[in-house]
Amino acid sequence: MLLAHKIELRPTPEQKDYLDRACGHRRHCYNQLLDYFSQKDESGQLVNKWSKAAAYQYYINVLRVKFPWYSEVSSRVTRNAIDDLDNAFKHFFRRCKNGEKPGYPRFKKRDRKDSFALREAEKFDVENRTLRIEKLGSRIELRQKVRFGGKCKQVTISKRAGKYYASILVETDEYDPKDVNRQPSVGVDVGIKSLATLSNGESFPASQPLKKELRKLRKEQKKLSRKVVGSNRRARAKLKVQKTHFRIARQRQAVAHQLSDYVTKTFDRIVIEDLNVKGMIKNRKLSRAIADVGFGMLRQMIEYKAKLRNCVVVIANRFFPSSKMCSSCGQIKQDLTLKDRVYNCDCGLSIDRDLNAALNLNRYSS
Repeated sequence: MLLAHKIELRPTPEQKDYLDRACGHRRHCYNQLLDYFSQKDESGQLVNKWSKAAAYQYYINVLRVKFPWYSEVSSRVTRNAIDDLDNAFKHFFRRCKNGEKPGYPRFKKRDRKDSFALREAEKFDVENRTLRIEKLGSRIELRQKVRFGGKCKQVTISKRAGKYYASILVETDEYDPKDVNRQPSVGVDVGIKSLATLSNGESFPASQPLKKELRKLRKEQKKLSRKVVGSNRRARAKLKVQKTHFRIARQRQAVAHQLSDYVTKTFDRIVIEDLNVKGMIKNRKLSRAIADVGFGMLRQMIEYKAKLRNCVVVIANRFFPSSKMCSSCGQIKQDLTLKDRVYNCDCGLSIDRDLNAALNLNRYSS
């Protein structure tokens, strides 16, 4: 089993300089390759057709000769940029084949998702709470130990809002799902006011971190817009905005982790809705609140944790009327609106709208 553990790094100033240069070299190599394979002639046809073999030849014969400072860091830092671009092109061709929006590979920007990967075990190693990287003279301190024992297959170093992280992929057999006496089934109805309402009556409130930080974020972005481009003050103001956005994302992620961890530990069968999030976001009055909750991230977490813990995740059909159907008699109420927070049925049932939907989801069978 392959499992990844993302750990915060605590580098020294010299180590930070190396990590920044490695991120920069990888970004530069990626952009140079993308530029070479995106060149067009006068008729608009591509001059150089993409292939991984052609990219490798261009990297060896041109880029490493033209930019000798690539050798300041591990050679695999820039070499693995070929794999990253190859992956981007594969997704581009797949989307074109399926008739989706193509999304041609984009150039990497500085200070935006900076990262580099070492996918060869001999280029790094982890010992206790330290990480060794090729061509870095000292070991980098880790905030905690890797939680899985086994063989480390690869490491990805990323920089977010001035902090550095190492995502270590481990091949291990030590993962224990810790199966206990779990309950048989649960329906999970997600929403804006309550992140999730379970069919057993439990409710998880939505934190909406962006809404709480919106005023502060606006002030910081105003200050940033007034700074001179390229100045040190602009760089400091930009870092403040990045840190605020990062804190918001981590808060949203923490709530999703808490909920997904609870349901996958407590229930054998989990039924969730197949929400059309892209369509929901088109509602201009609710788009920010919907994006702030993070429905897609929550579903992703529930699915991968359920796989690890041997749970079954059932995705209810998008058109299943979980909210409009009475959980007692099965009658469907067509005139139910978003304003109706209590479901009142002709059979005499009066119940919270979200709990009613969760009960219907719990009884759903595909």
